Amino acid sequence: MPEPTVPPGPSTPPTPPVSLAALLARDDLGLRRMAGPSPAGVAVHWAHTSEMADPYPYLLGGELLLTAGVHVPRGTDPGPSYFDAYVGRIVAAGGAALGFGVAPVHDTVPRALVAACDAHGLPLVEVPRRTTFSGVARAVWQLMAQARLAELRRVSEAQQALAAAASRP
Repeated sequence: MPEPTVPPGPSTPPTPPVSLAALLARDDLGLRRMAGPSPAGVAVHWAHTSEMADPYPYLLGGELLLTAGVHVPRGTDPGPSYFDAYVGRIVAAGGAALGFGVAPVHDTVPRALVAACDAHGLPLVEVPRRTTFSGVARAVWQLMAQARLAELRRVSEAQQALAAAASRP
């Protein structure tokens, strides 16, 4: 009987990652850093939206996870333990950052979520009411495409230089 196959590990896209700082610098998005380490060193490989209370099974690693907080229990304060567990699962899955939309469910980013992100070292970004999650995802892909194009140009220029050098006597 053949050995069972092990599924491959998380994959990364064939494009260079995007710096979270580059996303924060886009005025059209209006994103605001709320917690966590400096965005300059944070590499985003994907943008993913989830309203699951435990997004761990659905993450590949490297995501900017976007949520409107629909999963947050309503009617009572869920307390810091809820957010600590939620952020801990994102970090365990290798999530790069968390984007929290302040509409339509919440008017502000919950303080306990800010504290949990600081405690776990997960960058937290506020997504303003005017910015759609699809707009954020599109911006990630645009920045990735720009980086890929720049990479291809560098390779092409290097090939041209090599060809020119090889053709000289």
